[in-house]
Amino acid sequence: MTLTSILCPIDFSAATGPLVAYATALAAGTSAKLLLLHVLEQQPMLAGPTDLDLAQQLAGYHASAELAGAQVSTAIVPGTDAATEIVAAAQRYAADMIVIGAHGRTGLTRFLMGSTAEGVVRTAACVTLLVKSPTESGAYRKSA
Repeated sequence: MTLTSILCPIDFSAATGPLVAYATALAAGTSAKLLLLHVLEQQPMLAGPTDLDLAQQLAGYHASAELAGAQVSTAIVPGTDAATEIVAAAQRYAADMIVIGAHGRTGLTRFLMGSTAEGVVRTAACVTLLVKSPTESGAYRKSA
């Protein structure tokens, strides 16, 4: 399988930095184009990041991916369901692979909030790589 286009949806959580680094390394190593995508879901009016804050954070991830040697572009799309928007973007951009982070929520939290990653894995037509958040030490666990 030859990778030409990788979609990496990001949510600006603590796991975003390591996820972008992982997707960047994969894109740079395969010469694939990397699209960093954020779905801007409608939220109740709470004190949260502004559109300008999100754009600045996204620009920072863009710059770090470029410095690492990836051909990268970014997009912010509005939507009511992140999983649906991510799958639609993968089709729109002809992504060969989606590299998505998993927060590892279980039980009641997962039931109440749903799982965007699970929805993407179930419905995407392309390969989906699910990247778990790093351990508390900040490093990914190495397989034996």
